[in-house]
Amino acid sequence: MKLQLVPARTGFTWIKLGIRTFLRQPLALTGLFFMFMAAMTLVSKLPLIGVPLAMVLLPGTTLGLMAATREAAAGKFPMPLMLLTGFRAGPQALRSMLILGSLYALGFLAALGTCWMVDGGGFARVYLGGESPSAEAMMEPGFQGAMWAFIAIHLPVSLLFWHAPALVHWHGLPPVKSVFFSMVACLRNLRALLVFGLSWMLVLILALLAGSLIFPVLLLMAAMFFCSLYFTYRDTFESPSGDAP
Repeated sequence: MKLQLVPARTGFTWIKLGIRTFLRQPLALTGLFFMFMAAMTLVSKLPLIGVPLAMVLLPGTTLGLMAATREAAAGKFPMPLMLLTGFRAGPQALRSMLILGSLYALGFLAALGTCWMVDGGGFARVYLGGESPSAEAMMEPGFQGAMWAFIAIHLPVSLLFWHAPALVHWHGLPPVKSVFFSMVACLRNLRALLVFGLSWMLVLILALLAGSLIFPVLLLMAAMFFCSLYFTYRDTFESPSGDAP
């Protein structure tokens, strides 16, 4: 495995490749994204264990979307079972992916617990979809403080796990090593990731101007975003599968 450094402008390229690949197989990739969202929503609704369990499964299912994007980029039609790619590579791979998911769940719950202590759970309930906040509630200092506390913890957690599922699955790294190398890769290519993230934020702002089309536009954008994640991994690591950067 070899880390590859990319220029900042590659962040734009990742977005372009994600959108282009999505448009090659829009029905298949949209369907897989809806299956992903539905599965995460249903699991998270389970009493007590729902949210932690959903977080445990999130890295593996995200890997499934990346694998589907890889198929579409190669001109193939991604089948629904692609969503389970991260859990179907054998007992050892399954164990590694579940350990990775457990580590991610701990990081996510630490971020959620911290913001809960700031405002008594107001932001957490909104984030998890349990409440619809009023404009006044969102402007309260407690809610704002909880939001920034969550971001401050969850952002580094996201960088730790950005490439980790792909490193576990395609490179066979142990979970802890995959997390370490994911953080190193993100820091070494931070400029490209900043361009990537800020550009997606700009696209989101433009979509918000679409008025009545906002909901379908946002769903399509989310599916395209997950497609673009695969290319952030592909261009950052020398792939053992021979994928061209």
